Amino acid sequence: MQYFDTHAHIGLIVDDAIDQLIVIQEAKQASVNRIISICNSLHDFVRVYDNLRTADNVYHAVGVSPSEVQSQGKDWAQIIEQSVKQPRVVAVGEIGLDYFRKFGDKKSQIELFIGQLDLANKLNMPVIIHNRDAGNDVLDILRDRLPPRGGVLHCYSENADYARRALKLNLYFSFAGNLTYRNARNLHETVGVLPLDRILIESESPFMIPADYRGKRNMPKYLPTTARYLAEMLNVNEEELADILWENANRFFGLPNE
Repeated sequence: MQYFDTHAHIGLIVDDAIDQLIVIQEAKQASVNRIISICNSLHDFVRVYDNLRTADNVYHAVGVSPSEVQSQGKDWAQIIEQSVKQPRVVAVGEIGLDYFRKFGDKKSQIELFIGQLDLANKLNMPVIIHNRDAGNDVLDILRDRLPPRGGVLHCYSENADYARRALKLNLYFSFAGNLTYRNARNLHETVGVLPLDRILIESESPFMIPADYRGKRNMPKYLPTTARYLAEMLNVNEEELADILWENANRFFGLPNE
């Protein structure tokens, strides 16, 4: 049984390169055998990538998050284009819209989001999508701009009705530790309407710690707890679900299913 953590901010868990490799080692001991490292910011990508260069089970996404809308720099597209040429860079992300924290203005966020979707289309890459309090705008834009390789709605936070609409597009739905919270009824209802082949899981570490570990700093090694909870919700054998989630993640990111 093995797990694929499709979204972890390794560079935010710890800063030191050796400590980051320890985080990866501890994850493998917990059967989390593949991880997508999400850059903390576009300009941190090279540092985190270099720190994890020897970790051949760690793959990478590169992009400009909504939080960087006021500081992305004029050369963001060139940086992404160069970065995706590096080994094990498998997606553009995380990108999207965040109206909760009001980073910049909506127009600037939308322009940056569309620009990166178009770039991902050009580069033939899937996208990892951030959405916070911007669900309708995100879905409207994706209807016109989603690249052929598709996207994943990471740390899914919308309801079941939204999921039904999003299922019409080439989108996957990734659930984090907040799925284990008793009050996350919208997520519990959403899981029930999704086909198994469109579901992913993620740690979203160092955030969204599963309920069993509240009070600790989240790490990829805690991902199996979310998987076990999901298996119980779906009334599916844990090993069977782990295999499905592993296959889904590899298919989405274009990796060998080994």
